[in-house]
Amino acid sequence: MRHTLPIAPQFYVTAPQPCPYLDGRMERKLFTALQGDQAEQLNDSLSKQGFRRSQNVLYRPSCADCMACLSARIRVDDFKPSRSQRRTLKRNGDLVRDPASPWATEEQFSLFRTYLDSRHADGGMADMDIFEFAAMIEETPVRSRVVQYRMQQGDRPRGTADPLTAVCLTDMLDDGLSMVYSFYDPSLATRSLGTYIILDHIEIARAAGLPYIYLGYWVPGSAKMGYKAGFDALEIYKHGSWQDIGDPAQHSSETHPLSVDPIAEQVANITLPGSRPAPRR
Repeated sequence: MRHTLPIAPQFYVTAPQPCPYLDGRMERKLFTALQGDQAEQLNDSLSKQGFRRSQNVLYRPSCADCMACLSARIRVDDFKPSRSQRRTLKRNGDLVRDPASPWATEEQFSLFRTYLDSRHADGGMADMDIFEFAAMIEETPVRSRVVQYRMQQGDRPRGTADPLTAVCLTDMLDDGLSMVYSFYDPSLATRSLGTYIILDHIEIARAAGLPYIYLGYWVPGSAKMGYKAGFDALEIYKHGSWQDIGDPAQHSSETHPLSVDPIAEQVANITLPGSRPAPRR
């Protein structure tokens, strides 16, 4: 018997586990499968509502006593680099953008392992092997690219590629670019490669006429995510709408349990492709 996928996506909640960003807190995610003919439309719609993609799943933090994880995006047309960001662009003037299809390579995995071992040795991805890495890159039901960055070297042996310096798995949305995951050579700390990748994606989006760069989650009080607040024209998705981040310190109350809506209400307020936005109460 042939089975068809349900028209409306089903939402589920993960079991609580220790939060990777704030000590002493527990993390829980609301998620749905990303599959079928409407995968791109669903990814576009839910990305605008604070969701992120991981392979063939869309998820959004839905913790029981905290809503500190706030989806962040940059308004491309309004963005102006700071003095330090202009220096970062200049320092990395020898890097060449090398976009590719979402296909994993041993070269990428080698850089990925070096990055994890140096920067996130105790993180949730620390034990990822090459097969899991390939799944992260290749299992995508939407339009994705692997944006690679190589350092130009005029004296390299003939027939060899310039060394791979940084990589970003990027989704192409209808209103912007979503930076799913990036990694880079940790020995080049003075280059601020993480910042450079974001700055270069802003230029990619600007050239393509796309209004936003989706950065993932900004978490007030988390040193790991604090750098995102340093970008101009930054918006956060809060209480069902996008708003300018303003003073980052004003969002510290989002770690209070009373700020969290019940799961059923969260799901009811999700707008699906082809449906009208749910009324806000």
